[in-house]
Amino acid sequence: SSLCLPSPEGFMQKFRLYETLSNFYMIGRDKSRTFWKVLKIDRSEPSELNISEDSTTYTEKECSDLLRRIHEGNKTTGGLKFVTTCYGIIGFIKFLGPYYMLIITRRRQVGAICGHDVYAISKSAMIPLPNSAARSIGINNRNENSYKKLLSMVDLTKDFYFSYSYHVMRSLQKNMHDAKQGEALYETMFVWNEFLTRGIRNILQNTIWTVALMYGFFKQATLSVSGRGVKLTLIARRSRHYAGTRYLKRGVNEKGRVANDVETEQILVQDVPEGIPVQISSVVQNRGSIPLFWSQETSCLNLKPDIILSKKDQTYEATRLHFENLVNRYGNPIIILNLIKVRVK
Repeated sequence: SSLCLPSPEGFMQKFRLYETLSNFYMIGRDKSRTFWKVLKIDRSEPSELNISEDSTTYTEKECSDLLRRIHEGNKTTGGLKFVTTCYGIIGFIKFLGPYYMLIITRRRQVGAICGHDVYAISKSAMIPLPNSAARSIGINNRNENSYKKLLSMVDLTKDFYFSYSYHVMRSLQKNMHDAKQGEALYETMFVWNEFLTRGIRNILQNTIWTVALMYGFFKQATLSVSGRGVKLTLIARRSRHYAGTRYLKRGVNEKGRVANDVETEQILVQDVPEGIPVQISSVVQNRGSIPLFWSQETSCLNLKPDIILSKKDQTYEATRLHFENLVNRYGNPIIILNLIKVRVK
């Protein structure tokens, strides 16, 4: 597939994690194995996130030499040990005790957009940052474990997607007309690990070690239309703001965010021989809860609970904020389709 979008500079997509008693070392490299970078994570401060990036760009041999020197320098405390191969940092999280690092340890390719690979997570790991000596200081393990259990209930192997070289959290039109990079991309409503990556992004002022996770749906199919081959891509991006289960999250909140807001994009790419300009079509639509303050009481006995419309926002301030947000994201005109029945049969 010919590239219709250039790749960002210096992106890495394969990493190796090593540990000594005092530090974690993450080694990242690009796909073509031309450059290696080193990230150092301090293990002696249980409740502080202490990360530093080596400004040097290494060759493979220079990187091997560096690891050998680190191993020699730490021999008295067990040396340098290999922990795991990984495919990017999901983020860092802290409950009542130490920081944990969430990493992708296995990925699977689910498709490609304009030659840029898109992946899903097959396996992830949560690694406590402090060494065992620093970790045992003053933590109520029972409470800590209950929080860890809650996080482990989020199944990262289902419906989370990412790409190293394509901004999967944005539509094709936005990517082609406005080549945003780095920090700004994580602040969109469709990056679910924005908070988890905030610490490392603020420290390093870059995003080359982390992956931005989109939550929703991604599927590709090759079709034949009037004898012509076309590739259909369907992407649904779910907003991280005001998301929740059906009856618990309804309507709008004070910030103008509506419940379970989803942007759906349909991309059609014509299958043409190499060297011929590619024809691409992208259509975006958005769905969300009605932007008013309303709710429904759940009940096992009542399958169609009454809709309760709140009178707390008499000037429709939250509704106005919602439509301002839509205009900022998509421009004018905005066509609204009301899916509510006029009468109940």
